[in-house]
Amino acid sequence: MTVTLESRDAEIARLNAQMLQAQSEGPGMGKISTLQVQNESLNAEVNTLTQQLLQAHADENVRMALLLQSLFFFINLRVPNLRMSDSNLGAASGAGAPEEPVPVVGAISIPGKRSSMEDAISVWPNLCSPYLNQHRPIDFFAVYDGLGGPHVSGLCRDRMYLVLLEELMMTKTIICSSSSNENMSRRTRAQLEAHRVKEMWKRVLKRCFERIDEMAFVTCYECGIGIPCGCPPQHLGLGGSTAVLAILTKEIIIVANCGDARAVLSRGGRVMPLSIDHKPDRPEERARIEAWGGRVDFDDCARVEGILSMSRAIGVKYLKKYIISEPEFTFTKRDLQDECLIIASDGLWDVVPNEMACQVARECLQQENPSAENDGLRPWVENDGRGEVFSSPSAAAAALLTRLAIARGSQDNISVIVVDLKIDYIQL
Repeated sequence: MTVTLESRDAEIARLNAQMLQAQSEGPGMGKISTLQVQNESLNAEVNTLTQQLLQAHADENVRMALLLQSLFFFINLRVPNLRMSDSNLGAASGAGAPEEPVPVVGAISIPGKRSSMEDAISVWPNLCSPYLNQHRPIDFFAVYDGLGGPHVSGLCRDRMYLVLLEELMMTKTIICSSSSNENMSRRTRAQLEAHRVKEMWKRVLKRCFERIDEMAFVTCYECGIGIPCGCPPQHLGLGGSTAVLAILTKEIIIVANCGDARAVLSRGGRVMPLSIDHKPDRPEERARIEAWGGRVDFDDCARVEGILSMSRAIGVKYLKKYIISEPEFTFTKRDLQDECLIIASDGLWDVVPNEMACQVARECLQQENPSAENDGLRPWVENDGRGEVFSSPSAAAAALLTRLAIARGSQDNISVIVVDLKIDYIQL
């Protein structure tokens, strides 16, 4: 059965390569849709085979060993031409500038035991080189978990990074208009500038959430579009989504979170949560809800007005008085001991503790990269040899975590992004 499982994983990797090639060739959505259907069918078969394999071994240690053995071969997706040029953000960029290296990332999003898919993920290495980061590249990763349908999570996936680009374009003028007191010491001036940049990141990201929230209000629950569609007005704004965003620079990890998706950092064998779930039973969240006249009911779990099991989300117009879209932020200075960053939906975190997730990811990342002995740190590349699809420990970690969540009884969609921070940036 393990051989069958690996053969299906190989087929999935080949289908992803074909989809990327079809995307790079331009229009041809029919071909891409056909490949996506085949991919989804194979993923469903892989999940069934995995369940059969796990049911045959009741001991959890045996299960883990079997999963590790069968999952170190999977897919890792790198969409070509992701990087926006500096000129797109109002910065001068020289012709023929070398392509920036990209981080090693593994990402997977599956329905799990749900009949519908409401999660969405966004992976944009080298999204842009904004003025706010001194024209150096940033990487953007996000997980969105739809509420009451896939429309708002899909909206977040398709629009959030674009809104971020727009907001970053407007920061140069704001920063340049601020001047430091020349009488300040160099250290004081550096501290002030660091604080100013931090506050600007908060302003930019907060504005992104506000704008997407406004779009969600006019997104139709039936057809999923944000323009007049002829549906009854009561269909607008019913859906919602959680969102956790991670922006990586060479020096810092910025996380913005709204809802119960989560980002966790593994550093030197230690677990560092970079976000806190927005649950209605958090004292400060419950106090805010009750101050506005709402209530938190406790049945199977804490729920706002007995309906929603989280206190912040994008959209959810019918509870907007109590459910806000304002994100919370963390800024974490990068360290040489950083191992990996895990960003995932609650389909993982509801059944897999932070410590276990980081341990599994670390075990995967310690495995030897298939290409290391032949090409330095360059990952093994399938098909065209240009890095669009390649197999890596970070991809195996993301795949393993999703299957571990299923094995531990997750009933939700599962989306996982694993960023390898030890290898950091690999020049492709």
